[in-house]
Amino acid sequence: MTRSNAALVTLVAGLIACTGAPVAPDNRPLTLTSEEQAETLAGLRPPKRARPVIAVLGLNDGSETTDFLVPYGVLRRSGVADVVAVGIEAGPITLMPALTLQPQATVAELDARYPDGVDYVFVPAMHRDDEPAVLAWLKTQAEKGATLVGICEGAKVLGKAGLLDGRAATTHWHSVEALRSEHPTMRWVRNRRYVVDRGVVTTTGVTASLPVSLAVVEAIAGRARAEELARELGVTSWSAEHDSDAFQLGWGHIWTAIGNTVAIWNHEDVALPVEPGMDELALAFTADAYSRTYRSQAKTVAAVEGELTTAQGLQLVPDLVEGSAAGLHRLPPLPQEAPAGALDAALDGITERYGRRTAAFVALQLEYPWADGRK
Repeated sequence: MTRSNAALVTLVAGLIACTGAPVAPDNRPLTLTSEEQAETLAGLRPPKRARPVIAVLGLNDGSETTDFLVPYGVLRRSGVADVVAVGIEAGPITLMPALTLQPQATVAELDARYPDGVDYVFVPAMHRDDEPAVLAWLKTQAEKGATLVGICEGAKVLGKAGLLDGRAATTHWHSVEALRSEHPTMRWVRNRRYVVDRGVVTTTGVTASLPVSLAVVEAIAGRARAEELARELGVTSWSAEHDSDAFQLGWGHIWTAIGNTVAIWNHEDVALPVEPGMDELALAFTADAYSRTYRSQAKTVAAVEGELTTAQGLQLVPDLVEGSAAGLHRLPPLPQEAPAGALDAALDGITERYGRRTAAFVALQLEYPWADGRK
């Protein structure tokens, strides 16, 4: 099984919550004004260094796959900052719902290297949002002037650190009610993929990791560099514009999850071939999507044993070696050109193998405006 019964309980509870009293939001128009865009970029500019230091923080026993890998891949590829994948402690970081990698430093090692703190900390959704070591380190970095970026439910971690109180913020559509309830002075901003308020940045669901990362590149190095990088990645827009009403949990999604979960005879691992130099975005989007179907779990398969180095220098720990993956459904090789398109390719593959309803449910979990999911 790729999802526990507890996950279904959470989904049903979420549906019930969505039918209750709505949170009073800060409603923004769907179209972003030039003034708001300029203000957002100003809030994203490097707080201390001309060439900033960026930490992408991982809780070793569980951090969201795309939340972690996409900011690292985009920002490292941009060449405009020094980017470090950081673990709370030594040893591998287990990503959710798939992949395992080695951090490049621990928080203690990073503190020794940069005693005055880093410029940005990217915080993914974590298995536990109240880990004391995480909260303490984030508070310290905030006190030293770092800009903290909570991707998706990374906002919950920032909230536990006391960094959302009195601020405008957003998060994954499924968690807005709970977050607002825990932090009643937080002002939820609708119709924005990312929100910046006094050194704290929050985003909507998982796929907002890509536009906010490009926005940070633009804030650091200017529009031309961001446009050049976006073309390389296959991205046409990284605006903060977002239609919040497009993402709502319905009974159709619940029944899809239940049906896929109980049909245990149809559950499978799928082989995701990996090799040195693989692109982080393509890897994250593919593994994440195929591991959210409630039918399948992505397993990375390497030609030989041992860790593999990704395009931007991360050490990936493969799940399987060729030969031990015999009989598994094999996914196509990861694209190296325009890697942002890997998500659409994965959703197309999921549609073909498991049906459109399952693909649409995956897109909803990722808070991705998938055109085919609205047909």
